[in-house]
Amino acid sequence: MANVIFPVLLLLASSLLPLASPADFCVADLYGPTSPAGFSCKKESAVSSGDFVFSGLANAGSTANLIKAAVTPAFVAQFHALNGLGISAARLDIAPGGVVPLHTHPAASELLIVIEGTILAGFISSANKPYTATLKKGDVMVFPQGLLHYQANGGGVTAVAIATFSAPSPGLQITDFALFANNLPTPLIQKVTFLDAPEIQKLKKVLGGSG
Repeated sequence: MANVIFPVLLLLASSLLPLASPADFCVADLYGPTSPAGFSCKKESAVSSGDFVFSGLANAGSTANLIKAAVTPAFVAQFHALNGLGISAARLDIAPGGVVPLHTHPAASELLIVIEGTILAGFISSANKPYTATLKKGDVMVFPQGLLHYQANGGGVTAVAIATFSAPSPGLQITDFALFANNLPTPLIQKVTFLDAPEIQKLKKVLGGSG
């Protein structure tokens, strides 16, 4: 009987042990070949503790621009240790009157954590229903992957937030820039947006588009 029980216990114990991973991490080698899965891995012998630390979010970004806001990314292109881990982050600084216009992240959901100030935020579902909130210090809001969303300053002081993402490269497409910061012909934009030509030309001029 003992000869039967021991192999069974051994098999059970081995099944409870964690499976060995082929690699604990894959720090990005930006100079190597890439694939849909991400960057190639830096040789482990060349990896150091510094690869796992990023200090780029410590300082405020410049809000002296058209939207009075700054987004400082800690994506895989800036923080190479994120490669393959399915996470990333960014810092938002939004001055009074500032806004991060309607945009999407095609490859990731976003979790926004307000650090200072007040932020008016919201997203629009695929059924065109808006979900909006006024966020104070310490509040958290989630923006599902691929949905249009925005953040705007809701007070008289600069608002600061940290955004985390469910991908090392979440992607970004700002609606206004997609329409007016390129060479799409004005008549075509009229057809797809129902805007008047003078308004389209005004927006193209502001955002650097042509056509």
